[in-house]
Amino acid sequence: MAGNSGFPTIPDQEFKERLSRFKEKMAANGLDLVALFSNLLDPSSVMYFTNVSPVNESAAMLIPLEGEPVLMSGQACHEWSRHKSKIKDIRIMPEVGEVAVVEYGIAGQISSEDLFREMKSKYNIRKIGIVGDLIFPYGMYKNLEKVFPGVDKVSAEMMLYELRAKKSENEIACIKKACNIISKAFEFAEKRIKPGVTELDIQADIESQLLRLGAEGVCNSWTPMIPSGPVNSHLCVNRNTLRKVKKSEIIDLQAGALYEGYNGVICTPVVLGKIPDEIRNAVLTAHEALKIVSAQLKPGVSSRQLFRAYIDFLKSKGYEKYSPYGSVHSLGMLECETPFFSANKDVYLGENNVVAIDVYFKGLPWGSFRIEDVFVVRKDGAELLTSFNKKYIPKRFK
Repeated sequence: MAGNSGFPTIPDQEFKERLSRFKEKMAANGLDLVALFSNLLDPSSVMYFTNVSPVNESAAMLIPLEGEPVLMSGQACHEWSRHKSKIKDIRIMPEVGEVAVVEYGIAGQISSEDLFREMKSKYNIRKIGIVGDLIFPYGMYKNLEKVFPGVDKVSAEMMLYELRAKKSENEIACIKKACNIISKAFEFAEKRIKPGVTELDIQADIESQLLRLGAEGVCNSWTPMIPSGPVNSHLCVNRNTLRKVKKSEIIDLQAGALYEGYNGVICTPVVLGKIPDEIRNAVLTAHEALKIVSAQLKPGVSSRQLFRAYIDFLKSKGYEKYSPYGSVHSLGMLECETPFFSANKDVYLGENNVVAIDVYFKGLPWGSFRIEDVFVVRKDGAELLTSFNKKYIPKRFK
């Protein structure tokens, strides 16, 4: 694997292979051009092909079936884009720049309309795919319609996710590194929690340590959340506060590390001092539920099977009503990405899928909490990639 010892990266050849496989899918679906858009919450689609995650801006990309791809960079980070990009053709486009519409006056800028016209002059474009269903900009889409009137435009989102679902060994190595970093950051931060520290203090300990260990930042969609006590812990997602933690209450550590564009995530309940029996029983039940589901993680297993094993166990222990959703989602360049293993339809596990098991107990009288770990699905079963919970929960809550 490319990269310095202990710090893996995705090799250049793998980026080329990704583009080649995607073009095969384009041809099979009759697509002559695909337009991709990424922003700070979801940088994944453009980064998957270029290695560019924009700084303070968005990014976009055009992939023609018969020609070379084009990366569209904002004005502020065009030098960063040139420094990182695995493709050569990079255009500066204010439409993917800073949201305040800053005017930098940089030479060589181009509009999306002009770039679309360039594509039209070079290629016979009869059908266009779009990646970025929830975020593709209105103005850019209107320019597509203007330049390509009458041309069929369809979502190509799932085509890309079909490629991303099965991780390469290089990708798994990067996810393992992210998981190792967040596991060690939790080891560091948990020891520093004491009565009187704030939720923000705990966040600072987690974030500072994962940066020291080599992460480029926190998960894009899973910034550390440390809800504590009988009120804050009920918030499914939250901003941390100056609330001071106390003994014998639930403190929910939730965080992820971002490494080379890939994520590792852990969620762990913590209680200082004496643990009330009702919290102990719930935590041990949740952890056992996670282990039961992880034992089912094999290629070919369906989401309905996973959900049934999970919910049947919770029902037997009396916790079913405290579980608002099923426990398995995919993980990779996003903390929670497609496919989601829904209880309502059959979605099947495949070899080298990477998933998180997220056991969420919501609405107990004393609070809510999560236990979450990351696994890679191997031929013969699941490989645990995060290590903190396996050691900490049985020891602390026994």
